[in-house]
Amino acid sequence: MKISHIIVLVIIAVGIGIFVSSSENASQYVDFDKALSIAKDGDDNKIHVVGELPRDTSGEVTGIEYNPMADANFMAFQLIDETGKKQRVITSSPPPSMTDFKRSEKVVVIGRYEKEQFVVSDILLKCPSKYEENTVAVK
Repeated sequence: MKISHIIVLVIIAVGIGIFVSSSENASQYVDFDKALSIAKDGDDNKIHVVGELPRDTSGEVTGIEYNPMADANFMAFQLIDETGKKQRVITSSPPPSMTDFKRSEKVVVIGRYEKEQFVVSDILLKCPSKYEENTVAVK
């Protein structure tokens, strides 16, 4: 075999290895019931859950437990998934801006169930201000 053939085979093998290792870490977008089912089956991969924060009649977000003076690394909040199920989730990485968090239209939590609690490692926000069109009235 020529040396160039060996190099090509090594490059292909490395590519396949990278693909396989990255596909094992790929997470899924599911609701809370499916996430709990996955956890009970023994799968401990991270899972994405998309939801909204519950709001009262005046539009204020409810259900946030966060006291940075007591513990800046703990926050719990309620999240309503796309099927309408409300679930308490906890995180040790609160978002840097609580204002943006409360204003967000949708919230994506990335985590897994641990002992019947959904533990979040990352929080992604979709803020409406980033997607609104700026209109200017001209007279």
